[in-house]
Amino acid sequence: MIYTCTLNPSVDYIIHVERFEQGGLNRGKDTAYYPGGKGINVSRVLQRLGQQNTALGFLGGFTGDFIKKELDKAQITHDFIETDGPTRVNMKLKSEEETEINGPGPAISAEQEQKLLQKIANLKKGDYLVAAGSVPSTVSSDFYVKAAEFCRNNEVNMIADTSSYALKKIVGQEVFLVKPNHHELGELFDTTITTVEDAVHFGSKLHEQGAKHVIISMGGQGAVYVSGDTYLQAHVPAGEVRNTVGSGDSMVAGFLASIAAGNKPEQAFQTAVAAGSATAFQDDLCNKTDVDGLLPQVTVHSLDKGRF
Repeated sequence: MIYTCTLNPSVDYIIHVERFEQGGLNRGKDTAYYPGGKGINVSRVLQRLGQQNTALGFLGGFTGDFIKKELDKAQITHDFIETDGPTRVNMKLKSEEETEINGPGPAISAEQEQKLLQKIANLKKGDYLVAAGSVPSTVSSDFYVKAAEFCRNNEVNMIADTSSYALKKIVGQEVFLVKPNHHELGELFDTTITTVEDAVHFGSKLHEQGAKHVIISMGGQGAVYVSGDTYLQAHVPAGEVRNTVGSGDSMVAGFLASIAAGNKPEQAFQTAVAAGSATAFQDDLCNKTDVDGLLPQVTVHSLDKGRF
C-alpha cells in the first residue's frame, strides 16, 4: 500500500484578476478550490494514474471537512488526525504576475503528533510512505527523522519530498527516493547547482548517504536521475507553463506509480518527467491521458560516466 503524509494541508483557492491593482478594488473571475498540500497532491495524482493510496496527516475545521469530501469524491482513502483549529487556506492570485498568500496552519499538540507517528509505525513491510512538505513550527523539527527510523525498522519504503532544511535532517537515513530541485540540492551542500555535472555530483552524494533513488529537477535543463552508477538525463517536452504548483509533487507520483506498477527505474523516471510537465501545462494536477500523451516526447538518455 502507498501512503502519503501531509503535515500542513491547505485548501488552495485560485482566483484570476484581469489587472490586479494593489490597494484598489479587484474583481475576480474563474475561481476554483482544490485540496492542497504536497502529500495530498501526490495522492491525487497517484489515484489518477491508477494507484490506490491512503492520505495521512492533520486536518481540522470546515476547511478540513472540505478536503475530506474532495478526497472521498476522488475515491482516495484518508486517515487524518483531527486538529483543534481549521486547516489553512492558501490563495493563488493569477494576474499579470502570480501572487501567493499562504495562511497559517493550526497548532499541533504533542499528543496529535504522537498519534500520527504511531500510524506511521504501524505501516507494513513493502509499503511506501511519501513524506511531503515542510514541517510546521508546532511539530517537532525531527518528525521526518523519526518517521524514517520507523520505516527503516519495518522495511517501509520512504520517499522524502520536503524543504532543504527538513531534508538536511533526513540526509544519512535510508530512504527510497528524494527529489530536490537544483536550488534545494545546492542549499543542502552550501553550493550553487548550475550544470548537469553539478547535479550528478551532489546527487551521487545523496545516494551515498542513503537515498536509493535521486531525482533532481533542473528547470529548462530537464531532470537528472542518479542511482548507483546509473546517471540519466531527461529533457522536458515543449509547452506553455501555466501552473507552477504541484509539478514536483506530480513527478514524485509519476515515479512511484510506475515503480508500483512493476516498471524499471528508467521508465519510472520518464513517467515522472511527463507527469511533472503535464501538471505544469494546465491549471490543475495532471490526468493519466495528459501523462500518456507527453510520454513519447520525454527523451531519456544515459550520461557518460567519464564526465564525472
